[in-house]
Amino acid sequence: MLAFTRCFCLKKAKQHPGYEDPTTLASETPFTVNEVEALYDLFKKLSSSIIDDGFIHKEEFQLALFRNRSKQNLFADRVFDLFDIKRNGVIEFGEFVRSLSIFHPNAPNEDKREFAFKLYDLRQTGYIEHEELRDMVSAILSESNLEISEDVVESIVDKTMAEADLKGDGKIDKEEWKEFVARNPSILRNMTLPCLKQITIAFPSFVLNSVVQDSDIVA
Repeated sequence: MLAFTRCFCLKKAKQHPGYEDPTTLASETPFTVNEVEALYDLFKKLSSSIIDDGFIHKEEFQLALFRNRSKQNLFADRVFDLFDIKRNGVIEFGEFVRSLSIFHPNAPNEDKREFAFKLYDLRQTGYIEHEELRDMVSAILSESNLEISEDVVESIVDKTMAEADLKGDGKIDKEEWKEFVARNPSILRNMTLPCLKQITIAFPSFVLNSVVQDSDIVA
């Protein structure tokens, strides 16, 4: 009876708000059940670093990425927003696993391409405009501690727009983005993280170091 009670308590302890069954998440992502369970241990560490409520708040996300809860960066904010699928200001466990699964080596390229597009589509209009591209490139370079003049950034953006904006209407739509990625497959290079095949409790530097370091994503 005591063993049953302990088992029941352990099971109840996992039922945090937003918790989803590992079997369900494994069936919807490239992760195995064991990997999802390992991700849950990681999630618990992140979601309790500042506010222990079963959710990852933006400050906790910033702390995990930069070791600084107050550091502001457009890139980090955008990644947080994309992980926050329900748009309720926090990242739930299911959102964490599903978003992270996009970077799994076995995830479809279409999902990676779509995530990368959304990263630059800051206003969520379905297009990547010149100003959005410039702002995001600047943020990525800043997070990478790369000091590049505004003229060079503008040159990178102009070159990208010239190559990707096939219709010449000053913005990149999803079809143009698809063709641009097909011609420049290296854009998605850092959308795949081999380490996700060997999940550990250690926090994986997934989107942050990966995408950020790929400063030639628009070169």
